[in-house]
Amino acid sequence: MTKYYAIKNKDFLVALDNLITLSSSESDTIELTKEQKIMLEMSEQDIKNGKLISQKAMDKRNLEWLNAM
Repeated sequence: MTKYYAIKNKDFLVALDNLITLSSSESDTIELTKEQKIMLEMSEQDIKNGKLISQKAMDKRNLEWLNAM
């Protein structure tokens, strides 16, 4: 059986609604720098060329790097 809870604090609900409304504007766009665009293009090329690494392998590599410091 699922239990449902209700928030009865009107001020809290109004503040939460305002936060959601203000933070979810679809018209917000972020302009990327030239360097960011280049990095994204390089990433796309790596994907196309199969130059990928699994998350598990990346985690291992990062731990090795951190332990070497």
